[in-house]
Amino acid sequence: MSANSPSIDERLVHKKFPAITRHRLALYCGASGDHNPIHVDLDFAKAAGFPDVFSHGMLVMGYLGQALTDAVAPSRIRSFSTRFAAITQLGAKLTCEGVVTELMEQGGEKRVKLALTTKDQNGEVKLAGEAVIAV
Repeated sequence: MSANSPSIDERLVHKKFPAITRHRLALYCGASGDHNPIHVDLDFAKAAGFPDVFSHGMLVMGYLGQALTDAVAPSRIRSFSTRFAAITQLGAKLTCEGVVTELMEQGGEKRVKLALTTKDQNGEVKLAGEAVIAV
């Protein structure tokens, strides 16, 4: 890709993350202030009908945000939105991607729209969204 001429279907974002662990979830609880026991207490999760604890949705969104800002300077991001698609289980190895879906211009600034996804190692979409970036 030339910095000024991305093309439709071009992948601009791609980052793999290590497996989600109990340790990572505990660290995220402390960092985020989200101490919902469903994410760290096995007995609580089982009582709620889940086989085990699972990741915070916002941790998964943070991974996608990191992948985006690793690929694109934050000053070029015009919008970033997501929707949660599925629970992310312990052990999930996530891959975040962003593919160009639209070329546009707004106020004299060339921009592209990216379709963003976060998938686990089985290809299940955990998070989907979009971003608009200046090129």
